[in-house]
Formats: sequence, structure tokens, C-alpha cells
Amino acid sequence: MKSIKETVKKPQRPVKILQFGEGNFLRAFVDWIVDLLNEKGDFNGNVMMIQPLKNGMGEMINDQDGLYTTVLSGIVDGKPVQEFRTITSVEGCINPFTEYEKYMAQAENPDLRFIISNTTEAGIAYHEGDKLDDKPQISYPGKVCAFLYRRYRHFNGAEDKGIIAIPCELIDKNGDNLKAIVKRYADEWGLEDGFKSWLDNACDFCNSLVDRIVPGYPRNEADKLCEELGYKDNLLDKAELFLLWVIECHGKTHEDELPTEKAGVNVIWTDDMSFYRTRKVRILNGAHTMSVLAAYQMGLNTVEECIKSPVIFPMMKRGLFEEIIPSMDGDKKQLEEYAGDVLNRFANPYIVHLCLSISLNSVSKFKTRDLPSLIGYVRKEGKLPVVLPFSLAALISFYNGTEYEGPALVGSRNGEKYLINDSPEVLEKFASLYKAEYKDAADKAGKIAHAVLSDASWWGEDLTRIEGLEKTIAGHLETIWTKGMKAAVESL
Repeated sequence: MKSIKETVKKPQRPVKILQFGEGNFLRAFVDWIVDLLNEKGDFNGNVMMIQPLKNGMGEMINDQDGLYTTVLSGIVDGKPVQEFRTITSVEGCINPFTEYEKYMAQAENPDLRFIISNTTEAGIAYHEGDKLDDKPQISYPGKVCAFLYRRYRHFNGAEDKGIIAIPCELIDKNGDNLKAIVKRYADEWGLEDGFKSWLDNACDFCNSLVDRIVPGYPRNEADKLCEELGYKDNLLDKAELFLLWVIECHGKTHEDELPTEKAGVNVIWTDDMSFYRTRKVRILNGAHTMSVLAAYQMGLNTVEECIKSPVIFPMMKRGLFEEIIPSMDGDKKQLEEYAGDVLNRFANPYIVHLCLSISLNSVSKFKTRDLPSLIGYVRKEGKLPVVLPFSLAALISFYNGTEYEGPALVGSRNGEKYLINDSPEVLEKFASLYKAEYKDAADKAGKIAHAVLSDASWWGEDLTRIEGLEKTIAGHLETIWTKGMKAAVESL
């Protein structure tokens, strides 16, 4: 069978978007949208991907000349629908750790207009010690600051060579946070006032919210799909049909340059995205993080299995309708309708969304997605919820590992290893906690619960101050470790 590169002719277009992130989500979301903009919106622009970590998918992407196929699947009017699209909007992928000058040369591209990113919730963060002459900087904002400074210098501060940044990381005010850290580096590195003014006047850091479930490579059906397509594609990317992108701009929208309405894409340009963000992050993403770590330890592997489980589904539904929604402000009926739609999307039989994929960086995800609901519930109801504290205990139990495989901790489920991926600081702390010696399960549960909950650098506050939370989580941990996850969930 011929490869996709031998089968598909790739159009030549200028690079208008620099994209930090080459993973499944951005390829089935942003790059899919750009492909539609090129076809229907006269955008005439390509994406250059930047690999944000030393190890990634850059070589695979370049081996296929940036070409790949998205497979969108779902139910429409009671009937199964599957849509294929060969994506031709990706120019290629650069690894800045091995191709630093090639990466920085993109700053001198006169056609470049957008920077888009998805470096997970942990990506938009300050890293002490990043310097302008690092090749590259460790943090994503550090890379952006150095890149934009190179562009500013090359074009002598030209106003029309500013950049529109649209981060897709699931943190509140992601664009504002990215800009604040970029400007912090500019101050630390002693960069001239003209550059800082250029950031304010020529660039726009938009806040955004993304919504599409993207399981990624459909391993179990890849051969069949390739036969249907007529070519070999090692980068097949599966996603649901639903898509929503909410972009909050400062002063004006940028739809004149990113013609999403003309292309018929579900993008909302707004000056206040707070409602959309809170609803999506706390209900859809919150339900994921609240459920999948317990489900995986119980033996389930996919979100669809969670929906079908007579043990996990009641926990998920209770957490959504009796804890997350009551913790939120807004029209309760609208929130419940959205939650019902979310559960239907989770049940999509054509989307294989792995629990382990969702587990990436769960500490920062819990802080963003579920902790606001837990705290909001306590404030409104004057008592602890049931499911949300348990989900935090399940997270602590999931991070049970002492040995490393590459950058990941190794956990064990019924004798089968799994990889725990998070920031080095998080993994090191869990490894040290699980290496320590304890008198018994109760002693272990109490001490680990205290150490995790009291770490304000993780949660933004000392969670042991929430009345009853530490004792409750310690009790859940002891149950999980002595009776098993299934019994622990059923005990709720």
C-alpha cells in the first residue's frame, strides 16, 4: 500500500501560524480548522509545528510531509456518521532542542501572524533560571518571549509584524497568563521598553476555550481505515464530530484574518468567555478528571467503559449533578442540559478515549477542573461533597510509584505496569512519599494525605484547612489500599 505522502499532493502555502504542540488534540482541532479555512475561507496559510518537549512526534510528522487524516465519528439523527479529511495545512514540525536556529528563523517570517499552543495546563508557567540566550528556554512562555524578541528586533518593532497568540491550554485566562509571564521574562532579561510596548500595542494575547474530544490514533482499527482510505497513514487522528472554540479578544476580533464564520466552523468570538469556560472546564473536563483515575485502577480503560460501568457511571453522574453543578453559578437547567449532552458525547461508541491519555498531568488538571467545584460546594452547602474528595484520593492512589521509566513513574494495576506522566516535581514528591516506610495502611494514608493536601504550591492553598477533607481522603485511601478500588467506589 502506498503512503499518504505518495498519494496526496500537498499545496504550497505561506506559513501563517506557529503552533507549539504536535499532539493529537491540536492536529484534530486547530489544524483541522485551518484546513477548512484554506478550503472555504480563503485563508491560504499553513501551520508550522514546534515540538515543545525533547521527545515527541516531530519525526513522524515530517516523515509524512505533514500530511495525515482526521476521522470524525458520531451519531447524527440516530445514524452513525464518519467523516474523513486529509489534512494538508501542516508545513512540518521543528524540534527546537535539535534545530534551534531553524526554529528561531521562523520569527523572521513576514507572513507569520498567529502563535497557537497546547502545552497542557502545566505549560503556561514561569521557570526560574530561563535566560534569553538559552537554546531553547525550558518554559513555554520563555520560548515565546525569546521568539517574539527576535521578531521585534528583526522587523525593527514594526507594528504590522506583531503576533496574535491564542493559547488552548485549559487554564483560566490562558492568554492573559501567557502574556504576564512573557513580560516578566522581558523585565528579568532587561529587554528594552520598546519591546514591551510592542507586546502591548502590536500583539494580542487572546484567551480561548477549546471543546472537542480527541482520542487520537485509532490503534485497533487503523489497518481497516487505511484500506478504506487507500493509503498508509501512521498519524490517523480520531475525534468526535462536535467542536467549539471560544476566543476572547481584547478590543477587536480577528475573524477578518481567521475567517471561521466564512468556513462554517463553530467558533465564537467574544469579549467575555467566562460562562463558556466555566461550564466546559468544570463539567466536561471535570467529569473526566473526577472519574477516570478511579476507573482505570478498577480495571476500565476507556471513557465509554466508564459510561457502561454500573459502578463508575453512578459515581460520575452523582458528582456531576449533585456536586459540580450545585457548586456553580448560573442557570441550573442550562447547566444540567449541557451535562446531559456531555454524558451522551462520552457514550459515543465510535470514540475510544483512553483513561490513561486523560491522566496526563492530573495534579494540575484537578486544580483547574475539580478543585473549584469542591471548594465551591463547601462554601455553598457548608459541608464536604462525597465524590469530589474521593476523586482526589483516587488521584493520590493512581500516583503510586517509586521507579522511573524514562521521565515517567511506573505504577502497577493488577500486576500490569502503567506510566504516570506529570511534571518532574510532582513525580519526585509522590515517589518519595511512596518510598517511605509506614506502620500500617492507616498511617500511610494519613501521612500521604497530609503531605499532598498541605502542598500549597500544587493547589494554590493549603487544603488541610478545609474542615474534614484530610481525614476523609485518608479514610478513602485506606479503603482503596485494603479493600480495592471497586469496593471503595461502591462504598460511596
